Amino acid sequence: MNNLHTPAPHHPAAHRPTARSRNAALTLARHADRAGWSSRPAYLIGDEVWRHGQIHDLAARAAKVLHDRGIRPDDHVLLAAPDGPAWVVAFLAIARLGAVAVLANPELTAADHHLLLADCDASACVTDAALEERFPNWIDVDHLLDQAWTTAPGPAADVAPTSPLYVQYTSGTTGQPKGVVHAHKDLALYGTSVGRDVLRIGIGDVALSVSKMFWAYGFGNALVFPLHSGSSAVLTPHRPCAEEIAELTVRHRVNLLYSVPSSYAALASTKLTSLRAAVSAGEPMPEPLGALLRDELGIEVLDQIGSTEAGHAFCANGIGDNTPGTLGRPVPGWEVQVRDEQGFPVDEGELWVRGPTLFSHYLNQPGLTGSTLVDGWLTTHDRVRQNHDGTLSHLGRTDDMEMVGGISLSPLEIERVLAAHPLVREAAVAAVLDQHDASRLRAFVVPAQDTPGLEDELITWTRSRLPSFKVPRTVRLVPQLPRTATGKLRRHVVRTGSW
Repeated sequence: MNNLHTPAPHHPAAHRPTARSRNAALTLARHADRAGWSSRPAYLIGDEVWRHGQIHDLAARAAKVLHDRGIRPDDHVLLAAPDGPAWVVAFLAIARLGAVAVLANPELTAADHHLLLADCDASACVTDAALEERFPNWIDVDHLLDQAWTTAPGPAADVAPTSPLYVQYTSGTTGQPKGVVHAHKDLALYGTSVGRDVLRIGIGDVALSVSKMFWAYGFGNALVFPLHSGSSAVLTPHRPCAEEIAELTVRHRVNLLYSVPSSYAALASTKLTSLRAAVSAGEPMPEPLGALLRDELGIEVLDQIGSTEAGHAFCANGIGDNTPGTLGRPVPGWEVQVRDEQGFPVDEGELWVRGPTLFSHYLNQPGLTGSTLVDGWLTTHDRVRQNHDGTLSHLGRTDDMEMVGGISLSPLEIERVLAAHPLVREAAVAAVLDQHDASRLRAFVVPAQDTPGLEDELITWTRSRLPSFKVPRTVRLVPQLPRTATGKLRRHVVRTGSW
């Protein structure tokens, strides 16, 4: 691979951090200088190699461009662009100015983008040229990068560790997304607790995150971990399909793959011999799929759980400490409690977590912030079982519970039974109203292949493995399940019975 770009002369004094600065972008740049990896690859996209020092130098220059466009400390700047070096430079430039980056999926509808704009009160929007008509005071992300090459670095803001750095919206699996505010201090903590301590990422690693940087999982995988460790990441502007994931893995000798169960299901028959680990998040990895991946890929599949409110994972399996079928153990620095509905500790109940990167508040929603953060603890709405070895097993979501015939049940158990069938790729179960407005349990299944009579076969399959009240009354075969852009199942859509 060739380095297609030669940066303008480097002027470290122009953006060297002051002794009291805790600006995340400056901290990362200083870390790269001190560790001696400024000349090492940071990002690989196509045939281009973008190096750590180059990224930080361009970010300092892009900050001056944004300053000249009127961006000031504490301003909200919407960042809605495809993954790429320009995205990384734009984010770091916003951080250097002490402004707040509002991360948005560029593939949202115009109506959804307008909702985010109104909610965050953005001063400007850094976006792709294809979206310019949607946004007032828009700045082309590629033009920003082009201008940075010929612009001198500007001043950088001194900020407190707890100063707001970015706003990330929840994925909207249960309805309206919420703006989660994170601080400058959080980036180094992600890189240390998950990147270093759990995944043992070092300068020789090459990562590929199928999940994009506008989502908490992809943000840590593709932006924080490489810049914090001196490693590199392969970037694609779009969500790669299974064939492209395989091609990129071979081409760039990827050894760390980050994805979600639905994506791994499509990779189950693919040999990816360069991988040392495959990390899964977003929703629990079904054990039959995990076993298949271990057998077919011959690598560790590391399941983890986190949230936008936590910034990244708070419980994870790691290198040298992997218990398949569980969510692993609490990430260093994090505490977990399993509570019943009255708040008392139990072995099986709702998961509450407390740790150093918990969000400060939801944007413009103080009431919801107060009900979600209680005495410093985050209510996750995940149901778990605490195992004797200290690991956690996921039992579903408290807000995913279905009521059928007066009985409350978790669809996750049924979905796992369905997913164990060799002809099932994915499954979702929900209580759906029938023609008489009675609630009936229905399974929606993405088949692995076209098989006549599969619906009846799956009902028989579940009847032999589950009590009768958990057996779906009907099975509907569907080409795909409704998912968010981050790969999470949209259960509130599944409950409608159509999409």
